[in-house]
Amino acid sequence: MSTAPIDYDGLMQANLAHVFGERDASRRMKAISELYAGDATLFEPPDASATGHAAINKAVDELLANLPANFAFTAIGPAVGHHGMGRLRWKSGPPNGPAAVTGTDVAQIERGQIKTLHVFLDQPLSHHLRIC
Repeated sequence: MSTAPIDYDGLMQANLAHVFGERDASRRMKAISELYAGDATLFEPPDASATGHAAINKAVDELLANLPANFAFTAIGPAVGHHGMGRLRWKSGPPNGPAAVTGTDVAQIERGQIKTLHVFLDQPLSHHLRIC
């Protein structure tokens, strides 16, 4: 039994643009229902999680409400993946401005949809400088 190859880049780029980049909750919910399994779980640092489409939509809504209105999420290169696991590096900040935050999304993909999404935030450069 063969399965269709997973379009890691297409799925994870769509998630970045149409879920995390969408401030309209109803349009975001439509994207979530297409991109995520019904029982999917979003894991955010340090210990937050949301399971199911409505909870994921609410979590993203809360995240976006805490970011300046002009912040955008942009991929840093294509997503890569194998064996049902995908990774996409991203940055967020004002358009044409410096990145305020960078991170990586790691997704478990089943039947062409995101089953789990783990969001990892990179440490700010200033954090590394204090250690030195």
